[in-house]
Amino acid sequence: MKIKRAKTPFPTSGYFGPEYFCDREKETEILKSNIKGNQSTTLVSIRRMGKTGLIKNLQHSMSDEIICIYADILPTENSVDLVNTLASAILNSISINDKFGTKIWNFIKSLRPVISYDSLSGQPNVSFNIDLRETVTHIDALLSFLESQNKTVLFAIDEFQQILNYAESNTDAWLRKIIQQLNNVIFIFSGSQHHLMHEIFSNPGRPFFRSTSFLQLDKIESSVYEEFILQKFSENKKEISPEVVAEMLNWANVHTYYVQLICNRVFINSEKKITRDTWKQEALKILDEQKIIFFGYRDLLTKQQWNLLKAIASEQEVYSPTSKEFIMDYKLGSPATVMRSLEALQKKELIYSYYNSEGKLFYSIYDVLFQRWIQKS
Repeated sequence: MKIKRAKTPFPTSGYFGPEYFCDREKETEILKSNIKGNQSTTLVSIRRMGKTGLIKNLQHSMSDEIICIYADILPTENSVDLVNTLASAILNSISINDKFGTKIWNFIKSLRPVISYDSLSGQPNVSFNIDLRETVTHIDALLSFLESQNKTVLFAIDEFQQILNYAESNTDAWLRKIIQQLNNVIFIFSGSQHHLMHEIFSNPGRPFFRSTSFLQLDKIESSVYEEFILQKFSENKKEISPEVVAEMLNWANVHTYYVQLICNRVFINSEKKITRDTWKQEALKILDEQKIIFFGYRDLLTKQQWNLLKAIASEQEVYSPTSKEFIMDYKLGSPATVMRSLEALQKKELIYSYYNSEGKLFYSIYDVLFQRWIQKS
């Protein structure tokens, strides 16, 4: 499949080829090693850290060796949606112009779906008129067809934790039963909600327990990202200093999406020379554009929740939210009040918990822009 060229060196969505992809060499090698060893992988990180980009870059680099399929199941609500999404992903990942593409089209058509086409992208969407009991048979048929091919199939299923939100409680059980019979189809199960992904793959009572290798995607090393950014500006005849790039990385918390966003905006709206004022002006514009959303977030929260959120924004990473010192410094009330607020903020996905490199758990704000807006308010 031909890849379009990006309009800037810093795209914030989509995959435009290895030229626009920064680092992840270690993670790529781990994934390739797992694939060669016929081992599926659970890939976990917080949102917008670059999971999808890593998967797409990996599949691009291996597209001549294996059949690569990608599906995002976050929009699915039940196993019928899952069947439709996986079938659509198979069709969208394979060219109809080659021999295998013709075979898969004919096979899926034999299952008698309704096939429509997206009015914007032109991509096919598959819809089966089936009940929940028939979903097992259809997914078994789809995966068995892929298993029968003479090339290895890499099937990446993004936001896999969504299966725990289905009305049917046994989706992981029958799905695992089908998958464990496959030898030629290897999976990457990726997800952004740590506790749910751990529940699926690390709970001894779950069908997928210890069925995959585990890979956690963390931030790109600052020095590596800095070099990449300097190179891209230089290639496009724009002057920027390492000090300015370091400030931008720090403002974005070296969080992939937000780094790409600020670099994108600075690149588009700057002249030949980028100064400290240049990037700061763009950062303020971004926050100003988002303020109506942030006001909405604030209005959803109780006073206690908002105060805790402001405290976490100020600290950036909080390791002991119920400690006497932290509570007194920010006037947060009692430890019980803080715990209730923590749970509410996590449920609303405004904060997340994560382990640092030393295995210590901390809390931080999901949206870096929201964090910066709170800090300057």
